[in-house]
Amino acid sequence: MTELAAVKAALKTQAVETPSWAYGNSGTRFKVFAQAGVPRDPFEKLDDAAKVHEFTGVAPTVALHIPWDRVDDYAALAAHAEKRGVRIGAINSNTFQDDAYKLGSVCHPDPAVRRKAVDHLLECVDIMDATGSHDLKLWFADGTNYPGQDDVRSRQDRLAEGLAEVYERLGEGQRMLLEYKLFEPAFYTTDVPDWGTAYAHCLKLGEKAQVVVDTGHHAPGTNIEFIVATLLREGKLGGFDFNSRFYADDDLMVGAADPFQLFRIMYEVVRGDGFTSDVAFMLDQCHNIEAKIPAIIRSVMNVQEATAKALLVDGPALAAAQAAGDVLEANAVLMDAYNTDVRPLLREVREEMGLEPEPLKAYRSCGWAEKVVAERVGGQQAGWGA
Repeated sequence: MTELAAVKAALKTQAVETPSWAYGNSGTRFKVFAQAGVPRDPFEKLDDAAKVHEFTGVAPTVALHIPWDRVDDYAALAAHAEKRGVRIGAINSNTFQDDAYKLGSVCHPDPAVRRKAVDHLLECVDIMDATGSHDLKLWFADGTNYPGQDDVRSRQDRLAEGLAEVYERLGEGQRMLLEYKLFEPAFYTTDVPDWGTAYAHCLKLGEKAQVVVDTGHHAPGTNIEFIVATLLREGKLGGFDFNSRFYADDDLMVGAADPFQLFRIMYEVVRGDGFTSDVAFMLDQCHNIEAKIPAIIRSVMNVQEATAKALLVDGPALAAAQAAGDVLEANAVLMDAYNTDVRPLLREVREEMGLEPEPLKAYRSCGWAEKVVAERVGGQQAGWGA
């Protein structure tokens, strides 16, 4: 197989998971701008997600968020997904929108609140069983706002205890993916603020616990690709929440602010064989002023472009320059790949997959946007908390 054929083959196997909540009305903390034709329930979210997969060919799974996507029959929801040509992906828990969680959830000083939070996480594992999901994704808003508000060490003990109980409930082939966030909504201490804290808990829990890297959850100047390389080296990179940011956790379209960073991240994934392993590539974005489905298609395409460039890095030439201490040549090898226009290559890949070469153009001409605006009348649109 030629080098180009190998790159094409790798791109054809890529899978980017889209989030159910991105198809609903969502956005900033200040205002959510409702759009016509937005899904009114999880079934309609899956219908929209299926359109993204139809035109990209690489978005076969959809992450759910509980309770936003709670239904009476999860087996029926999974069957609906299969009928539409997609599958249920990660199950995301929610321990941040209940009044009881004002002082935390699994780290709360009150055992009754901790019990409530852990029971919710166990419910999410039940949903995994019913839908065939492999991943439980955990993000905690837990933390404190003031010095002395709570005992920092005790909160870590509570976190470890809660995670251990949920970990023991996981079935064969299921994983716990622990996400971290530098700050917000807690501003003095955050209980899982960085990859080191997440890694420490996952290491103690065992093989089924791995770290999720959200590309928007770091301090300015953080070298995210170093974190990716380290976690891959340790076998603890469970997945990504792809988005982009300008200041903090903006949840903008992946690659929007710094496409070069996305390329550097994907290079480390390729370098560490993460592209062929069980690393989950997930979007975690909110589309407030842009149309939902086109924005998600564009995001998937951005990941594809960064991946294609990463796969085109001349590994032997880069290794030779590095070994020789040729700083400029090593950098040039990397930049040559980044500066390659991979759009013609990706058009070829799509055509070989039996897809339209231009996903956005094909979607806009298919009539789906007009169809859902006409049909989704009445009921309550999905959005934050729904």
